[in-house]
Amino acid sequence: MRALILSDIHGSADAARAALAYFEKFLCDKIFLLGDTLYHGPRNPLPAGHGPMGVVEALEPYKDKIIAVRGNCDAEVDLMMLDFPIKDEFAVVEDTVKNADGTTRTIRLFLSHGHIFMPECFPKNALDCIERNSGCTKTANGVANANGTSNVEENRDIDAYLFGHTHIFQLEQNFKGVLMMNPGSTSLPKGGNPPTFAIYDSTGTGRDSSKIRAKFSIHRLDDGKELASDLI
Repeated sequence: MRALILSDIHGSADAARAALAYFEKFLCDKIFLLGDTLYHGPRNPLPAGHGPMGVVEALEPYKDKIIAVRGNCDAEVDLMMLDFPIKDEFAVVEDTVKNADGTTRTIRLFLSHGHIFMPECFPKNALDCIERNSGCTKTANGVANANGTSNVEENRDIDAYLFGHTHIFQLEQNFKGVLMMNPGSTSLPKGGNPPTFAIYDSTGTGRDSSKIRAKFSIHRLDDGKELASDLI
């Protein structure tokens, strides 16, 4: 799987179109949309190229390839405009990759906006914790494999947590052993950073002997230059 990861578009049609151009450039087959897609938010200025309907139109051709979660600025009226589901506060993507020796491994990604589940202390067994606290069953909505179907295993440890919300790109492991990735914001970056996006790639770019290692990378929106990367 190779996925384009976007967050905090905040209604900028220019930023959405610029980011989606990398879907083809990086030969992606999925888009992970991490929330705050259409509304700019009361605390934020209007981003350059603001036009929520332009964002809707830019995303529409990719609707069957998008896995999306809801951000704190995503209101019901916004969700009604989109042609793909964006209802849940989190989603789990299970990506099964085949190693050169014929063995397989499942890479489990937790997608959420970041305003509910705190990345810094997010544990590997988060799914069990969420189910205990919410009363969900093991077939809870939000758990999907790369094809969007339910696929729950006994070992459901999370390998990486993909989130947005802060508008600051981040790629590091937390003290619980979970890789934290924030792609930053495509339209309203903070912390002196440029607009950014991210790529998840488990197609074999990263290889450790016979074992496929998934690569996570963060890139500038203007020229695609890689700013940070890590492997799991």
